Amino acid sequence: MDKLASGKGGEHDERKARLLREGELFRLGIVHARAQIKHGARPDTMLHSALDHAGWALRSRIDGLLKPTGVNLTTLMPYALGLLGFIRRRRLGRPALAASLALAGLGWYLQRRRGPAV
Repeated sequence: MDKLASGKGGEHDERKARLLREGELFRLGIVHARAQIKHGARPDTMLHSALDHAGWALRSRIDGLLKPTGVNLTTLMPYALGLLGFIRRRRLGRPALAASLALAGLGWYLQRRRGPAV
């Protein structure tokens, strides 16, 4: 009875209630983590994640190539989409592909001819 009178029993009850709340939060965290693992192990989620990762890698590679010019992919995309729409409307797919391959080949040839960058 002395403990209750001096207030130590109240501290004990508060600490016990706090520990019970922490335990409940811990259990909820475990349930949430298990649900995330289950969701992440689904084939469609894994495919979506792989596609997101591949898209991010491609975008960062393109941004790295464009860095010396001072532009990035985000600023060029509206122009590229407009150009693609124009090509589709005019049915110029094959000539555009041939022109892009020719430009890529020319760029590769000029790069090799110039030699290694110092």
